[in-house]
Amino acid sequence: VQLQASGGGLVQAGGSLRLSCAASGRTFNNLNMGWFRQAPGKEREFVAAFRRGGVATYYSDSVKGRFTVSRDSAKNTAYLQMNSLKPEDTALYYCAAGATQITSTIRNPLAYSYWGQGTQVTVSS
Repeated sequence: VQLQASGGGLVQAGGSLRLSCAASGRTFNNLNMGWFRQAPGKEREFVAAFRRGGVATYYSDSVKGRFTVSRDSAKNTAYLQMNSLKPEDTALYYCAAGATQITSTIRNPLAYSYWGQGTQVTVSS
């Protein structure tokens, strides 16, 4: 599976961005899809995910209520809609795909086998 993330950019605090993750080589329907981010000097952290089938979604406490994951199966593309952005959301954002069936690992980057290249999100105050 190849993943191509896009949609990052520079936005003022309170603004919105939508990240896209286009997949090729395998359909999203059989994979869990996750979004992670990494700020300079910090570890990669979980942002949001949806399980294979796309019904169950998961969010970190820091983005819950502001970010929304979705997907377009026809386009084999996942999205991360980010609203009410804050300067602390500034990071390199990655999309990832994996096949784990263990729900407790959905937030663990080790549960994902495929990664996109990352797209930079910068939120100015």
